[in-house]
Amino acid sequence: MREVNVSAVEQAVRDLCISANKILPLDLEKRICDCAECEVCELPKSIMNTLKENMQSARELDIPVCQDTGMAVVFAEIGQDVHFVGGSFEAAVNKGVARGYTEGYLRCSVVGDPLRRVNTGDNTPAVIHTKIVDGDKVKITVAPKGFGSENMSALRMFTPAATREDIIDYVVGVAKTAGSNPCPPMVLGVGIGGTFEQCALMAKTALCRSISEANPDEFYSSMEKEILEKVNMLDIGPQGFGGKTTALAVMIEARPTHIAGLPVAVNVGCHVTRHESTIV
Repeated sequence: MREVNVSAVEQAVRDLCISANKILPLDLEKRICDCAECEVCELPKSIMNTLKENMQSARELDIPVCQDTGMAVVFAEIGQDVHFVGGSFEAAVNKGVARGYTEGYLRCSVVGDPLRRVNTGDNTPAVIHTKIVDGDKVKITVAPKGFGSENMSALRMFTPAATREDIIDYVVGVAKTAGSNPCPPMVLGVGIGGTFEQCALMAKTALCRSISEANPDEFYSSMEKEILEKVNMLDIGPQGFGGKTTALAVMIEARPTHIAGLPVAVNVGCHVTRHESTIV
């Protein structure tokens, strides 16, 4: 049994909130740069180059890459041989988020009640997902989620009669409906299977995958490629002004489901689909 003081969790979350909002994953940054070269028309190429400059400026000036620094989504893979000491794990995560957003001068966007709409002032509470895994380590991932893209996400309960093509058409349709709202080029996380809530969670976790990492199952990796190609044929383009780059990546996660169902969720990410991880 390994003891982990929750103060280490708090500090890790605090640091991840700040760094994830300022520097994009390197593979995502590279994809944006590559796609800027792919554009042939002047306007979409200019917009993609502006996105590149924005990323570089954020790094040089040590400021967030987007003004919407999101709602903090925290994933924790907790080794079963870990024993937390010094307080509550959940309280430590929220303290880390509060410190990260206030000490990092990040925009606080969370309201304490969905209808009464009073800002909590420190971007808490976070959305926390925990998973018990083997070992004695704790892997923490912070994924700040902006709501221009979150608002365009969707879930549909298909019947088992739905085909591969039906699901592809649905995901492409979600991207088409989203249009310019999620600040394209977008990243699409897709969850297939499980239950109503599990497929939504899969879609969210898919956005935390490296965009250079295809689904290991060739059946689903081929779907990822086909969906990406079809979305990029929509001509929504960078920031909705037309062009070849409507999406940067499509990532699918699939799980077993019930014989009577086929849930599919699409979690839309913007061009700054942010996430960063560390081990405690």
